[in-house]
Amino acid sequence: MTISLYELSVPTFLQTLRALRGVLARAARHCAETGADPNDFVEARLVEDMAPFHFQIEALWHHAVWGMEAARTGVFDPPPLRGQMPFADLQATLDRAIQELEALDPGEVNRWAGRDFDIVIYRPTEPEHAHRSPWGPQTVALTPETYLLTYALPNFYFHVVTAYAILRMRGAPIGKGDYEGDLHVRTA
Repeated sequence: MTISLYELSVPTFLQTLRALRGVLARAARHCAETGADPNDFVEARLVEDMAPFHFQIEALWHHAVWGMEAARTGVFDPPPLRGQMPFADLQATLDRAIQELEALDPGEVNRWAGRDFDIVIYRPTEPEHAHRSPWGPQTVALTPETYLLTYALPNFYFHVVTAYAILRMRGAPIGKGDYEGDLHVRTA
């Protein structure tokens, strides 16, 4: 079985981004029904030393959209984080990410496969103490495939799951099916 660079990345990102867009819509509806303010989610965190909800949304956008740009150029150079923004702007961020990924041409993406590039990523300087040690730059040699499979996608899912968990912890009526989204099914 072969799978193309496009197939392993873009549809995977889109499935999860669309699902998360639905999760945020469901959280907003819940707030409207209960009189809560969806902006209360923006600074919410799972624990004190983790980044807030708004960071999770920006980070997953960076790993999806700018992850694909890194696969194309060999450079992971996302724009600076915007920081705290209204809940509606976070929803718009997901919409923009979906639009940018939908615009990618499968043939063009597949032409990026197999190239060598070095990329600078930030990793804990002491892996056994990742939750406590300072993060430092590390240059790693990758291909677009290994970059997406071992760095971009794991980071993307980490931030998606963290955003989902923050909303769930704060009472949004969401479940596993909301997280999974629409599966890619084979046609008969």
